[in-house]
Amino acid sequence: MIGGYLYREIGRNNLIIFGINKLQERKEKCSFEKLVNECFHLFPEAFCFSYYAEWPDARKLDRPLRELRERNFIDKDSQNFFYLTRSGRRIADDVGKKFSQRQLLI
Repeated sequence: MIGGYLYREIGRNNLIIFGINKLQERKEKCSFEKLVNECFHLFPEAFCFSYYAEWPDARKLDRPLRELRERNFIDKDSQNFFYLTRSGRRIADDVGKKFSQRQLLI
């Protein structure tokens, strides 16, 4: 989990891209279910239900994933696994750098 204060100023779409990247770094296939789990564990405050903070809210990924595909930051393969495009990888790298820089400053 990354501290809430570190990711509050980063948009949900970029957090999703970062989550996909983390799965890809571990050589895991990125299904919707795995992505929900990854994003919730990394960023629980951004991906939980409003009244049940201990549960992930998959609805918070549904529309952003469509938008990310339309903007060509992510795509799906024939088995419905998500992966980052070149543009998406650049965003994931930028988000990772922000986390690293912020952690060094704190």
